[in-house]
Amino acid sequence: MSHRYSDSCLDEKLLEYRFHAELRLDANGNPAPGLPMVRSTLQVQDRASQPETPAPPGDPDVQPIILSTQSPAALKMGTQQLIPRNLALYSRTKVPARHQSFAVAMLSKEASRRDPQLLQSPTFSLDDMDVDSGGTLRRNLRNQSYRAAMKGLETTAGSERAPSQLSPRLQVLAEEPSQPRTRCPPKHKRTLGRRRAHKGSFKDDPRLYQEIRERGLNTSHESDDDVLEDLNPESPRRVDATIVVKSYRPAQVTWSQLPEVVELGILDTLSAEERKRQEAIFEILTSEYSYQHSLGILVSEFLQSSELRATMTQTEHHHLFSNILDVQGASQRFFEDLERRHKEQLCVEDISDILEEHAEHHFHPYVVYCSNEVYQQRTLQRLTSSNAAFREALREIERQPVCGGLPMISFLILPMQRVTRLPLLMDTLCLKTQNHSDRYKAASRALKAISKLVKQCNEGAHTMERTEQLYTVHQQLVFGKIKSIPIISASRWLLKRGELSLVEEDPGLFRKLASRPTSYLFLFNDVLLVTKKKSEDSYAVQDYAQMEHIQVQKVDPSELPLSGSSNRTSSVPYPFLVTMLNNSEGRQEQLMLCADSASDRARWITALQHKEREWQGHTNKGDLQQVEVTKAYLAKQADEVSLQQADVVLVLQQVDGWLYGERLRDGEMGWFPEDFASSITSRVAVEDNVRRMERLRVETDV
Repeated sequence: MSHRYSDSCLDEKLLEYRFHAELRLDANGNPAPGLPMVRSTLQVQDRASQPETPAPPGDPDVQPIILSTQSPAALKMGTQQLIPRNLALYSRTKVPARHQSFAVAMLSKEASRRDPQLLQSPTFSLDDMDVDSGGTLRRNLRNQSYRAAMKGLETTAGSERAPSQLSPRLQVLAEEPSQPRTRCPPKHKRTLGRRRAHKGSFKDDPRLYQEIRERGLNTSHESDDDVLEDLNPESPRRVDATIVVKSYRPAQVTWSQLPEVVELGILDTLSAEERKRQEAIFEILTSEYSYQHSLGILVSEFLQSSELRATMTQTEHHHLFSNILDVQGASQRFFEDLERRHKEQLCVEDISDILEEHAEHHFHPYVVYCSNEVYQQRTLQRLTSSNAAFREALREIERQPVCGGLPMISFLILPMQRVTRLPLLMDTLCLKTQNHSDRYKAASRALKAISKLVKQCNEGAHTMERTEQLYTVHQQLVFGKIKSIPIISASRWLLKRGELSLVEEDPGLFRKLASRPTSYLFLFNDVLLVTKKKSEDSYAVQDYAQMEHIQVQKVDPSELPLSGSSNRTSSVPYPFLVTMLNNSEGRQEQLMLCADSASDRARWITALQHKEREWQGHTNKGDLQQVEVTKAYLAKQADEVSLQQADVVLVLQQVDGWLYGERLRDGEMGWFPEDFASSITSRVAVEDNVRRMERLRVETDV
């Protein structure tokens, strides 16, 4: 035992002598003069000889930590804002790898032998973490080098030798000019502000087009960097409310992150305005590639699926997919021209000529595809509801990882979604070329060309839908003794249809309608037909009147006492009065109708009054509420409006969970569920939306 103890003491003395010689320490283990200061946890000096260091006084000028939800950028954009989904997810703290040299490890072991409490002290410095003003630890741990292990916190030797604690302030490290700098953070570390250059191409790991949101669609026409550049740090702070998290994300790579742009130092030679213009051009290119990627999944997984094709007829298959191959080919040619221009010019001069050429001569397949939308939706609904084999085959395809958990309908509406976004992206490019007259003129021509194409797509879809509706209704109506009127007309379309309850009134007030407890109404843009439903395919016409002879009034149930009933609110919850000043027989007729809900009554009154004509003359649309669509909605009734993700809608009416509004990009109006959109609270964004709407309608005649 004594021999073993003497060997141990000898080893310790040799080790101590070796370290003192190599690290230039004095007899007490202190660094020699002129050496950089090392952390106190690694010093092996005696407790009595170590002076007590007072804690650094608090700095009154330390700025408090500002959360992203309370930052000037968030305050400018409003209380309900969009943030990428990946910022809303919890992330795990990475444990730093202890990459230390042999000397550091042995020195730490020797110091801990002399003072056992040092063994419990953490062997990391403030370089390995972020410390806020309150001294609490945050994320972003990273690996240590030898120098990172040797510098750090200075512990205060108290009377009770408490374990070392972190200081809220960084300690200054005195180092010699000849020593190399501490290594940089890892290349793939996620940082704020300008991101690091990406290795590879923007084609690497493409995202589905349904999941991205182009920066050019921003309501304030600014990229993320633009918003931060325009901030005023002295502006008063307000407490923000909720944040709306969206499933869509910005494009994966920006122009400023391209390796060739970073390596050549192009950003240092460009003005801020030119960089924004290059970003807008590059976003059209990258978003077109993402759109192509999603179209390829639609073709390979759904269109070319033999299992899915076996569950339907050839006609149904054609109605479901229409000319999607032609659309894919048009998109491929458009992208190839954009990519060729990008390869020829790293700083692209302009792409307006490419967009104008394709919009006028190569994008006609979009018009055909959009015109088939009514048949496509009807076929999909019929197959889904009545074809079990189709449902099973479709479910298996949608489960494939390549589809990203998205339903087939999200792929089928891609052409409508892309073609309606192109004018907004082109409008953003116009705004960023206003200082260059020639470029602005070219961009304006391209904007008009693509807006004209979108108008043709909308008209094609409406024409097919309205023609089919009129033809179907014409076959279902039976006039009988009532003088018939022609139903099919190029200037007529269906506004709303549905069954309503008829309220029986006392004699002398209204005509008794005991023989007609319910009525089925067909409301067109120019005539109202009151019918009796005989079967699903047959309706007997009982009366009609032109729209200019129709008056409608909302009625409170308490204002209409009915005989034999004590509770009018429960028996007639949502009544309204329709007056036909000149009916089919040339006389006045009144109908007391009752809806099933407040929203149903509001929708009927809105359709009968043609509210859209009054709201179109609104003097200041900036005073009205605006919402942004968070997920696509397909209209299910004639008075509803189909919406794409990121559409902005001017709200004209809100009743019982439903919104009635005007789609700003083209002025189309209709109802849609409230939970498909979020309110825009930023006044700057609201005013910019109104200005963009007015500018687009003037310049493009939409």
